[in-house]
Amino acid sequence: MAGRRVSAGGGAEVQDATSRLSVLVADDNPADRMILGRLVERLGHQVYLAENGRLAVEQFSAMQPDIVLLDALMPVMDGFEAARLIKQQAGEDLVPIIFLTSLTETDALVQCLEAGGDDFLTKPYNPVILDAKIRAFRRMREMHQTLQSQRDVIAAQHASMVQDQELAKIIFDRVAHSGTLSHSSLRYLQSAYAMFNGDILLAANRPSGEMHLLLGDFTGHGLSAAIGAMPLAEVFYAMTAKGFTLRDILLELNDKLATILPVGIFCCAVLIEVNPNKGLVEIWNGGLPEVVILGRSAELMQRVPSTHLPLGVARSERFNAEPVVLVMRPGERLLCWTDGVIESRNQAGELFGESGVHEVLDAYLGHPAKVFDGLLQALERFHGSPEDDVSLLQVVMPAVTERAVVAHPPTQSAPAQDWRLAYTYRAGSIRQQNPLPFLLSRLLEIPGLRPQAGALFTVLSELYSNALEHGLLQLDSAWKRDSDGFALYYRERGERLRTLSEGWIRFTLNHVPTSEGGLLYIECEDSGNGFDPSCAEADYAGRGLALIAALAQEVEVDAAGSRVRVVFSW
Repeated sequence: MAGRRVSAGGGAEVQDATSRLSVLVADDNPADRMILGRLVERLGHQVYLAENGRLAVEQFSAMQPDIVLLDALMPVMDGFEAARLIKQQAGEDLVPIIFLTSLTETDALVQCLEAGGDDFLTKPYNPVILDAKIRAFRRMREMHQTLQSQRDVIAAQHASMVQDQELAKIIFDRVAHSGTLSHSSLRYLQSAYAMFNGDILLAANRPSGEMHLLLGDFTGHGLSAAIGAMPLAEVFYAMTAKGFTLRDILLELNDKLATILPVGIFCCAVLIEVNPNKGLVEIWNGGLPEVVILGRSAELMQRVPSTHLPLGVARSERFNAEPVVLVMRPGERLLCWTDGVIESRNQAGELFGESGVHEVLDAYLGHPAKVFDGLLQALERFHGSPEDDVSLLQVVMPAVTERAVVAHPPTQSAPAQDWRLAYTYRAGSIRQQNPLPFLLSRLLEIPGLRPQAGALFTVLSELYSNALEHGLLQLDSAWKRDSDGFALYYRERGERLRTLSEGWIRFTLNHVPTSEGGLLYIECEDSGNGFDPSCAEADYAGRGLALIAALAQEVEVDAAGSRVRVVFSW
C-alpha cells in the first residue's frame, strides 16, 4: 500500500505506508479547515476534521490521531482548553499539538505553549513548512515510542529481577538467621544499604552450651556482597553444631572463602565464643572496627582491635586463627559493629567515627542497659545518609546456669550396641585438629543417645582440656586467678600448643547396653605428668571436675592425675 504526497515543486512522490500518519485538523473557519485538510492529504496522511474544540477532543478520543493541528481561537471550546484535555487523554504517549494561529503577540504565543502546544503554524499555510514540521514530529514520535518500548522491556526485566531477588533473600535470610539470634543475651541491628545485606550476623550454640557468634562484612553491597554469606553460614552452623572450636571454624571458613571468592572479594569479620560456665570470651577480629567490653556500670574494660587479615584473603599457611581470650563476668557486655556505623556521614560530610561511638559510651557511663539504644539514637540524630550496610551487636554475659541431666525414655525398638573403642591422638594431630567432634559423632550413632549430646560433649570437652592443658602443656592453674593471669594462661597455651612435638592423649569409650538404656564408660589418659588430685578443687576440678560430676554418675581420678574415668548413664 502506498499513498502519494506533493513535493515542494508540485511533483508527486510515493510515500511509504509505514510513514503515513493520521492527523486531526480543528479549525472553525470552513475554508481554512478545507485548505489545510487538502494539504495534509496531498502529503499522504489520513485527515480527520473538527470545527471546534469540543469536537476536536471527541475526535481525538475516538480516532487517536498521531498529530493534532489545532486553531487557537474557536467557539464552544477554544484551542487552549482543547489542548489541555487532549494532552490529559494522551497520557504518556507523545501526541504533538501544532497551534494554527494568526496571533503574533508574545503573550498569546506563550499561552499556546503553556496549554500544551508543541509548535506553531501561522496563516497563510506554507506547504513546505507544514511538511517539514510533520516530518520532524514524526521522528520525535517514533523516537518516543522506541524509548517507551525499551522502558517497558527494562521495567519487565527489572520486575523479574526484583522477584528473583526477593525469593533469594527469603532463602538467604532463612539460612543466615537459622541460629540463636533470638537469645535473650543478644541485641542487634542490621540495616541493609541495598536489598541484600553485605553484612552477615550468625549465632549458634555448641553442644556443650557455649555460644558462637559471627559478625561479617563482605566487600561491596547487595547481591554480589551477600553471595558469600551462604557458604559462610553453612560452615559456621555445621561446625558449631558438631562442637568444633573457634579456631577450627576460622580455619575452615578462611579456606572455603579463599577457594570460592574471586580476587578482591573478602569478608572482614569478628568471631566470638561466649562461655558463661567458665566466664570467658574468645574474640578473633579480622578487619572490623575494634570490639569493646564494658563492665557492669558500662565502664570501658577491654578493647580488641583488628590484628588479623580478613577471611578469604590469605591461604591457611599465612592465616592466623588464634583468638584473644578474656575474662567476662555475668552482666558485662560486649559491643561490636561493622564499618557502616563509623562511616556514616552527616549532611556536612562528617564521619560519625569511632569517636562518636566512644562519646556515646561516655555519656551512658553508669547506665549499661541504655548503651545500645543510646548508640542507635545517636546515629539517628547524626542524620547520616548510609553509605554502607550497618550492623551493630551487643552481647551480655549471662549468669552461670546449672546443667540438669534430663532423663529420656529408652528407645525400645533400637538394637543394643555393645562395643569398646580406643583412640590415641599424638602431638601432630593434637596441633592440627580437635578430636571432640569426631568422638561425639561416634557416640551419637548409639540409638537413643542423641538427646544427651550436650551433656556428653561437655564431659568430653572438659576431659580433653584437662589432659591437654595440664597434662601435655603443663600450664599452671594458679595463673587464672585474675584477668592478667587469664591472658597469660591462654597466650602460653597457644604458644606451647604450636610447638608441641611429642606426647599423646587417649580416649577409651566402652558402651554397655542395659534394659533401660545403657552405660558409657569414658576414660581419658595423657602422657604428661598429670596433676595433684588433692588440689583438684582448685581449678580443673574447680569448675571442670565439678561440672563433670554433675553430669555423670561416677568420676574417678588416678593417683598420678593423668587418667580420669567417667561413668555416664542414660
